[in-house]
Amino acid sequence: MIKFVGSFETVKSLPNTHFAEYAFIGRSNVGKSSLINALVGAPIARTSNTPGRTQSLNLFNMDDRVMIVDLPGYGYARTSKRERGAFAKIILDYVFKCEKMHFLFVLVDSRLEPQKIDLEFIEMLGEGGIPFALIFTKCDKQSATQTQRSVTAYKKRLLEQWEELPPMLLSSSENGQGRDEILAFVDKILAERTLL
Repeated sequence: MIKFVGSFETVKSLPNTHFAEYAFIGRSNVGKSSLINALVGAPIARTSNTPGRTQSLNLFNMDDRVMIVDLPGYGYARTSKRERGAFAKIILDYVFKCEKMHFLFVLVDSRLEPQKIDLEFIEMLGEGGIPFALIFTKCDKQSATQTQRSVTAYKKRLLEQWEELPPMLLSSSENGQGRDEILAFVDKILAERTLL
């Protein structure tokens, strides 16, 4: 069972729960909310064709086991400078200061070559020791060969600075590709957390 907990403007305003939080982030319009809806099997996260729609921390309780967190997108130029600053602060506060965040999924568009802003964000995660995985979205929009080219391009770029690559998963919110693999991955890291 999935339940919407609420939207929160600051990390300090988040409810105090004992559930591990799994957060989803990426550039604006990369498909975060659509992927969350596909994962939980219900239209709980608001989707929009307008980039920058998610502007707060949106929490969802999944089966009284974990919290799913839909984070604001980053890198959307049409918001005002003040709004971009606010988005950046809420993102950075949550990702780097929120102790309840157990794991971060960084979504990247499988149709695009590695984007500078994504690479910069990934580099920050590495420097901060944040556990994360990459999810390639919108894989249904192109052939499997083209998607693998994108994955290979990311691996090549990341290996220029990284000794070990983060986990990489493929997805499509349209046809459900990757849903079972992502949920199994969440179960795996949840089990590992329980053993600690």
